[in-house]
Amino acid sequence: MDRLSGLAAFIRTVELGSQAAAAKALGLSRVAIGRQIQGLEQQLGVRLLQRTTRSQTLTEAGTAFFERARPALDQLQEAAEQAAEFRTSLRGSLRINAPISFAAHSLAPVLAGFSARYPELEIELTLNDRAVDLIGEGYDLALRVGEVKDINLASRKLAQFPVIPCAAPSYLARHGTPLEPADLLAHNCLRYLLSSQSQGWLLVAADGTRHTIPVRGNMAANNGDTLMAAALAGQGIILQPSFIVGEALRDGRLVQLFPGWQNRHLVLHAVFPATRMMPIKLRRLVDFLVEAYRKA
Repeated sequence: MDRLSGLAAFIRTVELGSQAAAAKALGLSRVAIGRQIQGLEQQLGVRLLQRTTRSQTLTEAGTAFFERARPALDQLQEAAEQAAEFRTSLRGSLRINAPISFAAHSLAPVLAGFSARYPELEIELTLNDRAVDLIGEGYDLALRVGEVKDINLASRKLAQFPVIPCAAPSYLARHGTPLEPADLLAHNCLRYLLSSQSQGWLLVAADGTRHTIPVRGNMAANNGDTLMAAALAGQGIILQPSFIVGEALRDGRLVQLFPGWQNRHLVLHAVFPATRMMPIKLRRLVDFLVEAYRKA
C-alpha cells in the first residue's frame, strides 16, 4: 500500500505539474506528497524526479516509469471502484442532456427504471434540441442522433429509429395522397429546422436509390412534437422519427406515406467525455441504456 500511495503521488505530481497541485487533488499535505515520492524512489532504487527550489523535471528513468505506471494506476483505481460498488449504493448525481421529444416519448420511462435500481443517485435531466458542449457545460452524458465526430467525446450506440413520412387522414382527404416522393412538390410539408434536410427530404426507394425532394411549406419548427401537432390538425405532411409518430400511426391518427419505399434511420448514441477512466455511476447508466434499448 505504501508503494501504491507513492505511485499515486508521483503520477499526480507529473500530471498536474507540481507537488502542491498533487497534494490538493489527493487531499494530502505537500510534505506528505514529497515523502511518498521519496519513499517510492527508495523502494525502486532510482531517482524519478530531478528537483530544484523552483521546478522539477522527470529523469530518464522517471519518464519511462511514468509512461508504464500511469495506465496501471488507472486500472487499479478502476478495479478498486468496481469492488467498492458491491458493498455500496451508487450515490452522487449525473447531469444528462437529451432532445426534448425523444426524452418525453422514450427516455423518461427508461430513466425511471434506472432510478428505481439506484435510488440514491440523483438524475438531473436537461432537455433541448441543440448539441450542448458536454465538457464546457458540465454534462456527464448526452443523447445525440447521428455520427459523433468530436475527438474529446466517446459514444455508445443505443438504437436506431426509422424516419417516416406521414400525414393526417383529414389532410389527405382535402389534398390527395402523394403516391411518389416527387408528388411532395405539390404539398405543404412541415419542416424540422435543426435537420440538415430541412430544405430537402431524403427518401430511399425499394431498390436503394436515394431521392432528395426539395420540399416547401407554411410552417417550420425546431421541435418534432410541435410539427406532429400541426400534422394531426391536418396542416401538412411531416417526416419524423418513429419515437414521435409511432403511436399516432398505430391508432390511425396519422397515415404513413410511400409504404413501398425504405425508411431512413436515425442512429441514437449515448455520448460522454472521453476521459481515461469512466466513473462507475456513468458506466452503469450507459450499460443500462444500452441494455434497455437492445430489449426495446
